[in-house]
Amino acid sequence: MRIRSVVLFPALLAVAIPYLQAQTTSNDTQENASVLKTTTRAVVVDVVVTGSNGTSIGGLDPHSFSVLEDGKLQAIDFFEEHTATSGPAITLPPLPPHVYSNEPATAPNEAVNVLLLDSLNTEEADQAYAHKEILGFLGRLQPGMRVAVYTLNTRLTLLQGFTADAALLRAAVDSKAAAPATTIVSRSRDDELADMDGISAAGSPLAAQAEARSLREYANDQDGQSASMTLTALQQLARSLEANPGRKNLIWFASKFPVALFPEGDNRKVLTAFHGHELPEALHETVDMLTRARVALYPVSARGLMDDRTTNADNGDAGMAWNPYQESPAIRATTAMMDQLATNTGGRAIYTTNDVSTALTRDIQDGSHYYTVAYTPSNEKMDGTFRRIEVKLAEGKYQLAYRRGYYADAGSAPAKPASDPLAPLLAAGMPDATQIVYRLGVTPESQPASASARAGGNAKLQGPLRRYRVLFQIPRDSMSFLSMPSGTHDAKIRVAVVAYGRDSKPVNWAGGEMALSLNEAQYTKAKQTGIAAPMEIDLPEAELSLSTGIWDIGAQRAGTLQVPVNPKTDAPADVASH
Repeated sequence: MRIRSVVLFPALLAVAIPYLQAQTTSNDTQENASVLKTTTRAVVVDVVVTGSNGTSIGGLDPHSFSVLEDGKLQAIDFFEEHTATSGPAITLPPLPPHVYSNEPATAPNEAVNVLLLDSLNTEEADQAYAHKEILGFLGRLQPGMRVAVYTLNTRLTLLQGFTADAALLRAAVDSKAAAPATTIVSRSRDDELADMDGISAAGSPLAAQAEARSLREYANDQDGQSASMTLTALQQLARSLEANPGRKNLIWFASKFPVALFPEGDNRKVLTAFHGHELPEALHETVDMLTRARVALYPVSARGLMDDRTTNADNGDAGMAWNPYQESPAIRATTAMMDQLATNTGGRAIYTTNDVSTALTRDIQDGSHYYTVAYTPSNEKMDGTFRRIEVKLAEGKYQLAYRRGYYADAGSAPAKPASDPLAPLLAAGMPDATQIVYRLGVTPESQPASASARAGGNAKLQGPLRRYRVLFQIPRDSMSFLSMPSGTHDAKIRVAVVAYGRDSKPVNWAGGEMALSLNEAQYTKAKQTGIAAPMEIDLPEAELSLSTGIWDIGAQRAGTLQVPVNPKTDAPADVASH
């Protein structure tokens, strides 16, 4: 087995670790492993079926469904109905001391819900309203319904992992981290209206020009800082949620939704007015990640009912003096975006009521009862084109919610990104990415001698210190090995650790790139033992957070895990294990 270590993160982790290596533990058991692995590109579609009264419909069989891709009927390979109570609860096996895992404790075939409090795209006044409605939703939470809470401002932060404990969820929503906030990319509605000064008559040429200008401004916002940060957050959420089986309902509270993800959909004609340019690669990638993670978007208006406040009688004479064209284009653009996001991912947009908590409770209960339909596309070309999906029922007048398409991307390895993709995933407070599920041993060792070289990239680190041995244990089949003509199985990964203090500033770091070349015997043995990557890092004797991560360079997939460490209280291991 050949191994090569190089520098990782030139901006942050500017050291190579010569001791980084791959190893396998001894195991006499051997099993045959095929040199080439082939996969069938199955398309999985989750379908929510509701009746005319809005209640979910159960008891349908696979013969009730027909699936078309680009208008061509597809053969259904797999069918299953899921209810809110389907699937046994998962009890993860206990782990030895100082061993952790990013394996999600999620019951199979069960929808989970994610609350995203988006202050990046929400005005401060609307955040207060959204906070009230979220607490109302949590007050109606059904027993056993598990929810996680994230917030998005300058970056995505996990406030509370999946739990059915409403008290914990309310505490997260009431926490300081979820308090109303402003950002440099948030722009008040008053500023938008100020841009239209001089408009005095409905239907005038100036009004028409203002409406067109408003639409152009929303189009340009796609390329702005807010859109870029929002896309990054959606990708991070997808990485965090992918290993959770089943459907994920992403409940997204915001005033504006600056990204139109799909190039096709029921609202394409409406969206063309301000989204006529070619879909950027970042949007394409985000759609792919949300599709793999089976995420359905539920955009929720953080301002409640999306009426035109400029014509609201409650505004008095001042309100009636404003021109109705001042805000209507913005409302139309926002609601069209919300409908597009929801329709094309299988969710539902909520903006036609001021009782958001009740509507949300109803929709999420419906979203927890769904059908999974899978098929193998009759069009086997993986040419990167967008394929449109249509699901129909043989009988009954029902409403169907499901994702409306996917990109038929080739299975070849993506191009290497220009910047290191693992670094932003290791920021303090980031949610764990679960595309690669692994175990992590964090073993305290003896205190390093004062004159010895520091383990890690921070050469200025001062004592007293505790040395830690960090061991990644990575399942072989979670990595993208390539079978080479020489008979070896080759892969490249990056591994890294960053230690943060209580102020979320990095204290020390280590990492490297690992190139693996396994012969047939080693590749077969790694099926049982996995791939181990150890490293050492010195930490000061204080409460710290250790952020760890793996990036598969070939598959462009990530696994991350943050664990608490305290060198001041952790006892050194008697024997260096693992």
